[in-house]
Amino acid sequence: MTALLGVLLVLFLFFTTCIGLSFVVTHKQSQSVHSSPAEFGLRYKDIPLLTSDGIQLRGWWIPAEGSTCTIIFLHGYAGSCDPDLKYVPFFHEKGFNVVMFDFRAHGRSDGAFTSMGYLEKQDCLAAVDFALSKGSHSIGMLGFSMGGRVALLTAPEAPAVQAVISDGGPARITTVIVAELTRKGVPHALAAVLAFMTELGMSIRCGVNLFDQEPYAQCRHLAPLPVLFIHGDHDPNTRPAELERMVREAGENAICWRVPEAGHRDVDAFRPEEYVQKVTAFFERWLPEG
Repeated sequence: MTALLGVLLVLFLFFTTCIGLSFVVTHKQSQSVHSSPAEFGLRYKDIPLLTSDGIQLRGWWIPAEGSTCTIIFLHGYAGSCDPDLKYVPFFHEKGFNVVMFDFRAHGRSDGAFTSMGYLEKQDCLAAVDFALSKGSHSIGMLGFSMGGRVALLTAPEAPAVQAVISDGGPARITTVIVAELTRKGVPHALAAVLAFMTELGMSIRCGVNLFDQEPYAQCRHLAPLPVLFIHGDHDPNTRPAELERMVREAGENAICWRVPEAGHRDVDAFRPEEYVQKVTAFFERWLPEG
């Protein structure tokens, strides 16, 4: 009996520690950049989005005159949609409507918990429903970092989505955590243990196995959807083997643009003109006007 109690105590302490570690990653992220489409000369409307689990999101609808093609922008972790406004004029000039919003527990939106992908699918689906309500016949998703993860996870569940770009979307949460911890000087072996424990704690709190709810495991469901992966070869958040597997399993319409000198989510800083040309041309090819 004493041995059993000892085991139960160890398990209790282990899972409690896992849950505690998860709070470091999942807490509400404060907004650091405040902007508006008006600063870019864009006509827009503030929009509320209500997710299927009752979270109120806030964002912008930026219409292009007479267009039925819409791009949903999906921002990165610990940020908001504001910094991504700089790309919108290029899409607007090409005749695309744009939907932007802050994920749950980010920016202006409600919610106290971010899962870095799984729960955010509901946020993205709310944006898809909004785009459909505005008469969109062709919908694409452009995700940056965490937003790329959300795009890859959501697209198989959203038949209205016809093309996806993941710009630096990490394949696995654990890889991201290990990269961040080792950057701070934590030994790799310990970082790997802490990363596993953190995602386990997140899984307990979400009530789902998040290890299986990763782009690394789910990209096989994307085919035959057109997908463009954008990655820098120095990106510590996705290992080359992970990227290659995602591209391979995403099917014959998946392509990858790798930039040797780039790191995480900064391909556009190294190749600004080529970046805009590639992302807009991809959607022009795959999103037919209704």
